[in-house]
Amino acid sequence: MSRTKGDHEARRRDVSEAVWQVMATRGFAGLTLRAVAAELGATTGLLTHYFPTKQALVTYALDLLEQRTVSRPRRHTGEGLAAFRDALLDILPLTPEAADSNRIWVSSWDAALSDPALGADYARKYAQSRDGLRERVAAAQELGDLPPGDPAHIATGAQSFILGLVVQALFDPVAFPPQRQVELLDDYLATLTTCADAPTTITRPAPGGGL
Repeated sequence: MSRTKGDHEARRRDVSEAVWQVMATRGFAGLTLRAVAAELGATTGLLTHYFPTKQALVTYALDLLEQRTVSRPRRHTGEGLAAFRDALLDILPLTPEAADSNRIWVSSWDAALSDPALGADYARKYAQSRDGLRERVAAAQELGDLPPGDPAHIATGAQSFILGLVVQALFDPVAFPPQRQVELLDDYLATLTTCADAPTTITRPAPGGGL
């Protein structure tokens, strides 16, 4: 009996989930056809139908990571400084799901650093993220939530701070639980607002996030 399109799509979803689970538990370096096959309960021969080479598997895994990152829920608790804070909170590993996503991103950096084309793509992704932060900084400045200054410079500093906090939280989750991550972020934001014309009240939302 021939496979239907529905069978094919269901199998592809199973494969995607297996790839994700391998990356979440073993890191990007542990992503192999054998590991994915074991997670799926299938043979490596079956997987070669989807991934004829290791590079094909890597490319698929990176696409899957980006798709899940783009499609994850985002906070929308306000505008101005609150919106800027939301964007930074969305990056932090504040839930198990967000920690998995961040762990995969960080573990993939080694591959990106050793592959010029992949490295250039990552540079583009992080530049795009900075652009989004810059827009939120500029909006917060217009509302008086942040003092005047180069929004691109502030966004670059914020991205650098938040990625550093992500790495520390991944390596030492006991020392950097979700509550402390949020407190450290708020302390950082307080240093940006000390020269603002008007005081700003920040409401703490429920944890969540990802790189």
